[in-house]
Amino acid sequence: MAQGAVEYAKELGKNIPITLHLDHGDSFELCKSCIDMGFSSVMIDGSHLPYEENVALTKKVVEYAHAHDVTVEGELGVLAGVEDEVSAEHHTYTEPDQVIDFVTRTGVDSLAISIGTSHGANKFKPEQCTLNADGVLVPPPLRFDILEEIERRIPGFPIVLHGASSVPQQYVEMINKYGGALKDAIGIPEEQLRKAAKSAVCKINIDSDGRLAMTAEVRRVMHDKPGEFDPRKYLGPARDELKKLYMHKVQNVLGSENRA
Repeated sequence: MAQGAVEYAKELGKNIPITLHLDHGDSFELCKSCIDMGFSSVMIDGSHLPYEENVALTKKVVEYAHAHDVTVEGELGVLAGVEDEVSAEHHTYTEPDQVIDFVTRTGVDSLAISIGTSHGANKFKPEQCTLNADGVLVPPPLRFDILEEIERRIPGFPIVLHGASSVPQQYVEMINKYGGALKDAIGIPEEQLRKAAKSAVCKINIDSDGRLAMTAEVRRVMHDKPGEFDPRKYLGPARDELKKLYMHKVQNVLGSENRA
């Protein structure tokens, strides 16, 4: 499957510059396999390891990747939440005192940091939030002070934010309306992502938003047309909704329009 993805990415890349990236690689062997198959970028996530072990693992991946003209993303700090096989009960903010040593010793090309984002659709507990005038739960703000200090320590170095989905409430409501059971699904407000996008942050991961958009549309179609069994009839609308979501994010939130 990965090899097919590489070939398809190369085919698409004839007209637009794109990257085929491994997210949250957890071992040298996995990163090496993806590099050997033609990935143009890999992430080695050693954030769950003791600091020196994280440095050693990340450096090993970087040395192999750079020898094959592949870029590497490392991570300092731990994000809470669950995404596929990535899971952590508690978050640990990135320590600005570590970033110079980490990027210097490992040679990474970009650095994922933890400033209050979280994996999945349930990023915050209700008790962590406040109610606004409309009765909507508002999550605690991101720790921009940590981001700013990191920027001061490694000026111009590419920073990455994981777990930054906004969890659009229209999709949560659609999912629940059509048989779902998403409770207390709260994300990162888009205005905070706009602020982050104007800093050294060069990549913002919003996978959960795409999952929500597709799931909401699939549930709607299956509810409205319970006799439908042709996947094209519900995956097509889901794909269109996904495209609509990402166009909004690219144009109005992430600041990446016309930047390819």
